[in-house]
Amino acid sequence: MADLAKRFPQNPLLRAADLAPSQAGLTVEGVLNPGAFRYQGRTGLVVRIAECPLQKAGKISVPTTDAEGMLRIVEFDLNDPKLDKRDPRVICHDGRHYLTTLSHLRVLTSADGIRFTEDPGFPRLLGKGEQETFGIEDCRVTQLGDRYYLTFTQVSPDGVGVGMRSTRDWRSFAEHGMILPPHNKDCTLFDRKVAERYYALHRPSSPELGGNHIWLAGSPDLEHWGHHRCVARTRAGMWDSARIGAGCAPIKTADGWLEIYHGASLEQRYCLGALLLDLQRPWKVLARSLEPIMEPTAEYEQHGFFGNVVFTNGQVVEDDSITMYYGASDSAVCGAYFSVREILRSLG
Repeated sequence: MADLAKRFPQNPLLRAADLAPSQAGLTVEGVLNPGAFRYQGRTGLVVRIAECPLQKAGKISVPTTDAEGMLRIVEFDLNDPKLDKRDPRVICHDGRHYLTTLSHLRVLTSADGIRFTEDPGFPRLLGKGEQETFGIEDCRVTQLGDRYYLTFTQVSPDGVGVGMRSTRDWRSFAEHGMILPPHNKDCTLFDRKVAERYYALHRPSSPELGGNHIWLAGSPDLEHWGHHRCVARTRAGMWDSARIGAGCAPIKTADGWLEIYHGASLEQRYCLGALLLDLQRPWKVLARSLEPIMEPTAEYEQHGFFGNVVFTNGQVVEDDSITMYYGASDSAVCGAYFSVREILRSLG
């Protein structure tokens, strides 16, 4: 099947060099995986900013924060036999894991959906407390009424869970804490109730039993989640054989809830596909992409901090048109257009 994405000719829209580091001693390594929203006639992105310390010869330095949010740098000798640095994203020293970058979230806005700037009136969203000492990542934004709900990944030495904050004006935020405990990520809220219940897609995982699958949870109040069901599993021998995870809020169509998701192969190649969920029973999958609707084919999608990646958690939908914002190679923010009807026709 042909790639259905119509990429912006201006891609990449944002690179690391376009944004300043949050503080002295750090450098911006990647600008990636934005949530998206509309506010006061403008398009907004909640962009993940991945930073790392300035490196010294013969050493590798990794950033963390303490429970009060103060930066702490941990340093190792490159020739230390206890150091495993095969993955550029995570290193292991003497059985303990560290992220090589520390991420926070920034709000950028645009009048045309292409040229984005940072508004000094919108605060930077930093990790807080002991559950976010390794940062916060990959925000999804869902508007319910006049409030925007941000679900994101909280990272600490104790694991990876789902945090939530909410806002009406993008200047002050309510803290809702960790709504789904480790190991969990890739959480997105539906943009309306289904049969008087809120729903969310999320991804718990287990390396010993089960896998990196997409699950559905229900809630009466957006904070207490239960009624968990496994919705979609990885598929051996296919483009989404190693892991899958939800993208943005599912899109309500006459045929069902359309969910664009990411999938990775055993070779760590990330593509996008789609699920169609039943309107009244969103745990029931009606159709699913046999082939990706978007693959990493552009140069900026194939080469970067972690190559061969297209990853989305941000979109703006108007009628048949999806304006998607996505991360490319864990390095840059890009844009593409999709047609809802074309995606629905492509489903197996």
